[in-house]
Amino acid sequence: MSMLYVLIPLAVVLLAFAVWALVWAIRTGQFDDLESHGWSVVLDDDQKPPGDPDEEHEDSAEDHSKKEP
Repeated sequence: MSMLYVLIPLAVVLLAFAVWALVWAIRTGQFDDLESHGWSVVLDDDQKPPGDPDEEHEDSAEDHSKKEP
């Protein structure tokens, strides 16, 4: 029974640390871009990772307008 007096406060401290770490990660933007770092391994250096389809359409339209004389 006396061990519970140690384990319960220890569990509360660990829970508080986990909540603090989650809040810190969210505030510093650790979850903002989850896709591009994974794609950077697969793609060549000159390729951009796939993003929003609307952005890709705009980029390709700009590329075509630059290529035409």
